[in-house]
Amino acid sequence: MHPIIRSTNPNNNHPPSTSEPPLPQKLFTRREIIPQRNDVLWRIERGAVRTLTWSEDGTFITLGYWGAGDLVGYPLSRVKPYQIECLTSVEVTLVPPHLWNQDVNALLTHIQQAEELLSIVHRKPISLRLWQFLTWLGEKFGRNVEQGKLIDLNVTHQEMAEVLNTTRVTVTRLLQQFEEEGNLLRHKRRMILCFPNKDFLK
Repeated sequence: MHPIIRSTNPNNNHPPSTSEPPLPQKLFTRREIIPQRNDVLWRIERGAVRTLTWSEDGTFITLGYWGAGDLVGYPLSRVKPYQIECLTSVEVTLVPPHLWNQDVNALLTHIQQAEELLSIVHRKPISLRLWQFLTWLGEKFGRNVEQGKLIDLNVTHQEMAEVLNTTRVTVTRLLQQFEEEGNLLRHKRRMILCFPNKDFLK
């Protein structure tokens, strides 16, 4: 499916200046790869993506998860190969280089979130690593519900394993353990964290 190009809605959170033409927007479908361009950054208006690379043996290495308001793009990374995969349907705005300085806060957020995820990946034991990753996802993509924090993003067990440098079997076993302990609930294809401030996170 080819991306659909349309003009920026002047009523969104990033109104174009009177001296600049409206910034173009594109729509991508779930699992589509955002094209490699070194001359623009992509500001996510709606949806979620992950950035990733892979090793010589083909093992995927997730570099980050990004949602509305985040900036992603090939100019932000020196990692090769580098890929931006849509986890949902995604709407992005193309931001040209001469406007990057207007998005300093988003660039700082990009750095901070990348470091947060890096610190989580090195936590031990693996049960703490997984729980903190789920908590991180809950803060970024979650919303409060009666039972706790609903992670409003479908991340597969394999994708979690790729982020946390473990196996899918280990992720599945630990998620089942969290459920048995009453710390995690399943809601359709989503997860609810019942105790996001659990003691072992401190």
